[in-house]
Amino acid sequence: MKNRVIAVVLFAVVLHFAKLPGAVSQGAEENSRKPAPAFSLTDASGAPVRLSDYKGKVVLLNFWATWCHGCKTEIPWYRDFQKQYEAQGFTVVGASMDDGGWKVVKPFVKEKKLNYPVVIASDELAKQYGLGDMPLSVLIDRDGRIADSHSGVVDRNAWESKIQQLLNEKK
Repeated sequence: MKNRVIAVVLFAVVLHFAKLPGAVSQGAEENSRKPAPAFSLTDASGAPVRLSDYKGKVVLLNFWATWCHGCKTEIPWYRDFQKQYEAQGFTVVGASMDDGGWKVVKPFVKEKKLNYPVVIASDELAKQYGLGDMPLSVLIDRDGRIADSHSGVVDRNAWESKIQQLLNEKK
């Protein structure tokens, strides 16, 4: 009986630590992604901006505000990412959390020359995405699932690398 117990324990330990081919892979990570909360908001011109319209693209959803210093650091990077990766199926969607709405956001968007869609986010949407500190940047894969999320200023090079990885995933 004692030998049987030892054998079972050893077998369990071996199974726990075994690195079987394909057991841990990028695909497993992809399969564990949760769907991004859907939204339908309007841009400054009143045109609808829906997450579902970006199916098949990699989306960087960025919660920001005009008064947020970290946001002002990231916005030029995101403008560059939009320009560099748009042709590969990438877009940024800026989700402003400004209480002043379009009255405050429109002049900021014009001044900063944002080249991607901007919406005014609701508190409910921000809550669904887990907004705490700003900025909050969320990477959504081509299938509409959250691939990564970062609260606070991202590391530009690391974030760009994640964007490239998502763009290189099979469509």
